[in-house]
Parts: sequence; C-alpha cells; structure tokens
Amino acid sequence: MRALRWHGRGDLRLDEVPEPPAPGPGEAVVAVSYTGICGTDLHEYTSGPNLIRTTPHPLTGATPPITLGHEFSGRVAALGSPVPGIEVGTRVAVDPCLRCGTCRWCRHGEYHICAKGGSVGLASPGAFAPLVTVPVAGLVPVPDGVTDELAALAEPLAVGLHAVRRAGVQPGDTALLLGAGPIGIAVLMALKLAGAAGIHVSEPVPDRAKRAAELGATEVYDPAVTDVRREVFLRTGRIGPDVVVEATGRPELVELAVSTVRRGGRVVLAGISGGAASLPLKQIVPFERTVLGSLGYNFDIPRVLDLIATARLDPAPLLTGVYPLAQGLDAFRELGSGAHLKILLNPEER
Repeated sequence: MRALRWHGRGDLRLDEVPEPPAPGPGEAVVAVSYTGICGTDLHEYTSGPNLIRTTPHPLTGATPPITLGHEFSGRVAALGSPVPGIEVGTRVAVDPCLRCGTCRWCRHGEYHICAKGGSVGLASPGAFAPLVTVPVAGLVPVPDGVTDELAALAEPLAVGLHAVRRAGVQPGDTALLLGAGPIGIAVLMALKLAGAAGIHVSEPVPDRAKRAAELGATEVYDPAVTDVRREVFLRTGRIGPDVVVEATGRPELVELAVSTVRRGGRVVLAGISGGAASLPLKQIVPFERTVLGSLGYNFDIPRVLDLIATARLDPAPLLTGVYPLAQGLDAFRELGSGAHLKILLNPEER
C-alpha cells in the first residue's frame, strides 16, 4: 500500500510500504476514510523534527521515516482484542494518543500527558495510508448521522474543546482568542458552546479573520494595525477579558496574553512551539493571573462527536479542501500557503 511518510525536514514521500500485520492484543487495524492535515504535520514538514523523535520512541520504538496523520476516521478492519460496542466494520474516529497505561498520569485518567506517551502518526505509523494500526483504547464509535468527513474533524475540534474546558469558561464570560487558524476556529466554536458572551479575536490573515467573524466572533482585530490589548480593555469596561486563549504557538504572544487578561483571569496556551516565551512575573503574581497549558484532549473526542450528532456543533466551516492521498504533497504546500483551514486526504486504495 502507499503511505505519505516523513523522511526529514522538507522531505515527504509517497512510499510503497507493507500492509499492517494482524493486530495484537490491545490493537486494532482501521481502514482509513479521511485524514486531516494538522498544523503539527505541516510544522514537521517545514521545520521538523519537532515532535518526531530521531531516536527510537520509548513506547513504540519507532524511528523515521514515519507515516504522518493523526486526525482521522474509518472503519474497523481487524481487532486484536474484544472491545465492547465495537466490531469489525464499525465506523470510528480515533483518539491517537499512545499511552503506557501504567504511569501515574495514565492511572489517574490523564493519558494525554502519559510519561512515555506520543501520538499515532508521530510516534507510530499514522493514517496517511489506507490502513493504520491503533490502540483499541483510542477507538471512538461514530454516531449515525455524522459523516466520515465530519468525523475526521473531531480531533482538531477536541483540541479546542479541551482548551476551553481548561480555561473554565462560564456563561457570560468574555474571551480573547489569539489566532484564527484551525485550532483557533475550534476554540471559537467551543467558546460559543460554553456560553461566552464576548469573543474577541486577533488574526492578521484576512480570510481567517473573515471566517472568524462569520462564525460569531464579537470583534475581529488585525494586530498589524490595531492595539489589540487596548481595544479589548476598552470594550470590556476597562477590565479585560476573563480568558485569553493563545492558539498560534508564537512565543511573543504569550506576554500579550498575560498582560491583556483581567486581574484574576486565566490564560490558556494551546499552541505548540519550540521557541522560548517571556513570562512577565510582575504581570502575573500581583494580579493573580493564572497561566495554563492545554495539550490535545482528554476524553474530548466522544464529546465532540455527540455535539455534532445532536447538531450543537457544525464543523463544516473548518473543512476547505479534500484531496486524494496521491496529491498529499500538493495539499501540504497549499496548506502552507495559508489558502486553507483544514484539508482532508482520502486513500485511493483499500
């Protein structure tokens, strides 16, 4: 079968690889329907290795080249262990978190920050291929009425939902969102679900700013021409927003987030970067501001699928392109140009 594999920075190849073997205990093989290109995948292509290890991964032993892809839907092709409610042929989305199951964090249900953890598509072969092996713990049945395309968007939406849950957003809260890329838009949708009364967005890319406005942002600012901190301060009665979510991973925005949130407010850092951020302690301690990290999701993918199934959440605005796997490299280049929010790849073979 063909798989889109990362060989190194700037080096993606559509390789011929063997089909996965029969799954062992605790494993399943999924026939992939659609896989989203994540910003993480794009960053590995343009500037990696970042999250991909060049030495054997402590949990999987995997080393490059590695098949990318961790945002996906499909059908169960084989099961290595029985799973209640799931059988061969069941439509699933997949929580791609790899976990040891024995560390302090796994034992307390915080599998997404497992001491040895990783992700399918970064620490084991991923879903830019017709077939992929995953842990059975990650299988999430897709409710009737949720298409395979929308199910493949559950993972990035879960990132946004988790960030908003970490922020403890309450109905009536005001929020500032830094960045309206795919994760930023997912955060925006989750803020609306949580009942945020005012959602201010900072986004310099016109198409993304327009989409944020169309999806219900209260105000959208171009930080190149607007003093975002001042504008949000004035529009919140000279108090500041209750919550700021940083969704770009740009280190220089951390200080802006901290200095903008109200006294006693919460900053959630949802973007990932290899850079070093400056944390102004005089802006944190005297004002009891809280700074939180938010990594991925923790039982959030089933929540997202249920929200889609009950029409509480419409992920369709995230999807801006679908390509066959054979055009995967072209899709990466288009995504890097900023012309898209979310592109799905579908394999042409089974």
